[in-house]
Amino acid sequence: MIKVGVFGASGRVGKLLLDDLKLTEGMSVSSVFVRNELDFAIDPSILVTSDMKTFLNGCDIVIDFSLPDACEVLLEEAIKTPKPLVIGTTGLNTHQLNLLKQASEVMPVLYATNMSLGVALLNKLVYQAAKTLEGFDIEIVEMHHRHKKDAPSGTALTLSESAAAGRGVDLDKVRVSGRDGNIGERTKDEIAVMALRGGDIVGRHTVGFYNDGEFIELNHTATSRNTFSKGAIRAGKWLADKEAGLYSISDCLELN
Repeated sequence: MIKVGVFGASGRVGKLLLDDLKLTEGMSVSSVFVRNELDFAIDPSILVTSDMKTFLNGCDIVIDFSLPDACEVLLEEAIKTPKPLVIGTTGLNTHQLNLLKQASEVMPVLYATNMSLGVALLNKLVYQAAKTLEGFDIEIVEMHHRHKKDAPSGTALTLSESAAAGRGVDLDKVRVSGRDGNIGERTKDEIAVMALRGGDIVGRHTVGFYNDGEFIELNHTATSRNTFSKGAIRAGKWLADKEAGLYSISDCLELN
């Protein structure tokens, strides 16, 4: 039985993790980290603690869906008490990403801006399309609920990285995040990433390849957050016995 520590249990996906793990064969929730108190009931057999070392010692692997600052604390403490980490937190800054890489030197870390099978496959298709459709303009649009804090979404940024890799261009030099005012014509290598927010949209991503006379659009729509929690659980089961290193959801799904 793989004992799972849930970090970020008060969040939307964190709560789903607690429910989905009850139905997962070979895995169970053993510890939950909280900064304050949980605002919902939980099985009394589960360790609930605000002490990071106690939390880490109480589990075999950690699944994290929190906020960037909280994830940073988790990474810092996990380096001292290594555990396999599944990181689903988005919006990480450069320092936090470097810390994630540092942690992966002493423990297995799977980092994914989206845990769904569909998005993993979408990234592969975007790479192939960008490589094949030379001269097509690439535009990415993502839509999420009104409460999402980071923009563009981590998934959209990962899709833009896949597109840039397919084109063989430096994303930092070609990515555009908005168009306002008289900015001139669209450049040839430009990869645009636009964010829309509203209502309760779980997540929708469209990557379009546009040319004179034709265009192709690749779409992924998440209709339930369980897509992310179940994907993270699958990743955790896969990661539990891996050696130290930085892994992706594509590694887990053998899409590479």
